[in-house]
Amino acid sequence: MKLYFEEHEINSTRTSMGRTITEADIVTHAGQTGDFYPHHMDAEWCKTQEFGQRVAHGTLILSVAVGALAGEINEVAFSYGYDRVRFISPVFIGDTITSKAEIVAKREHAKRAADFGLVDEQVTVTNQRGETVIAFVHVYMVEKKK
Repeated sequence: MKLYFEEHEINSTRTSMGRTITEADIVTHAGQTGDFYPHHMDAEWCKTQEFGQRVAHGTLILSVAVGALAGEINEVAFSYGYDRVRFISPVFIGDTITSKAEIVAKREHAKRAADFGLVDEQVTVTNQRGETVIAFVHVYMVEKKK
């Protein structure tokens, strides 16, 4: 698929399927990142804390949210980065998250305006109760039509 900068439409949306976060997700992410904080790994200690149970890593939820929206490959775009990442509410083992993305802005690339534009996609991730758990802007660098 080729969706050029000019073809991205403000307010267009897409929504992922749900994805349930498992203990295996948390353990694997801890091993990959080295983040073995007790908030994620120590069930007994967590019983004495505010949430009463282990919390998924924010970076795990960010990764899963982005992956859930990754479908068909746009050959003329790539991820430029993430802005305004906020971990709003905790995600627990057994929670099912869904990602919704909306194109909210388009602008010229500051240094390569003749060839590329930037597309901002507001991503909001909710749990099975409809509560927002993370929000961020995914910025894409997208080729212009020649």
